[in-house]
Amino acid sequence: MALLVAAGGAWAQEVTSAQREAPPSLADLCCRAAAGEVAAAFDLGYKYDIGDGVVRDATLAANWYRRAAERGNPDAQHNLGLLLANGDGVEKNLAEAVKWWCKSAQQGCVGAQNELGLMYASGVGANQDLAEAVVWFRKAAELGSSDAQFNLGMMFAFGRGIPKDEVEALVWFQISALSGDDQAAKNRDALARRLGQEALRAAQLR
Repeated sequence: MALLVAAGGAWAQEVTSAQREAPPSLADLCCRAAAGEVAAAFDLGYKYDIGDGVVRDATLAANWYRRAAERGNPDAQHNLGLLLANGDGVEKNLAEAVKWWCKSAQQGCVGAQNELGLMYASGVGANQDLAEAVVWFRKAAELGSSDAQFNLGMMFAFGRGIPKDEVEALVWFQISALSGDDQAAKNRDALARRLGQEALRAAQLR
């Protein structure tokens, strides 16, 4: 709701919530982050990560993400893992990336859950464990990640880490496609053509 405030006898001005909540300045964020505020450390890391109002600096992004990650911020843990996995601003270290994604995923971060699934499915950065990959893909898929929904569909389609079930694969490809994943839509259509209308109806009932 907008508020009306008097201004020294002048006409009252309408102050919107956006005006009342102006984004913090870079200097303010730096002060708050340096003082140990976790959210500010994450926000500062994100600014440097994407170059929002500053020159992009992945090293500074990693430093601030790490401060927030060490204090338990799941988004910082996820994003620090991405930088570590790609060697962006830090030395590439897939094992450490997986460590941070585990912490983030356990707090419900869908991006980290999907990344963990990919690591366990491929055996990169962690010992290959297809059943564990399915666990993490499913967690993220059920929380709405279209990438995880597609990946879970692939696991069902090929029977990786779970009994092969092409109708269930069709279900997850359809859900992912509805979220805008073009490849999921192609897989759904190809699978539906091969399995026929009866399988498609069965998938729609699940």
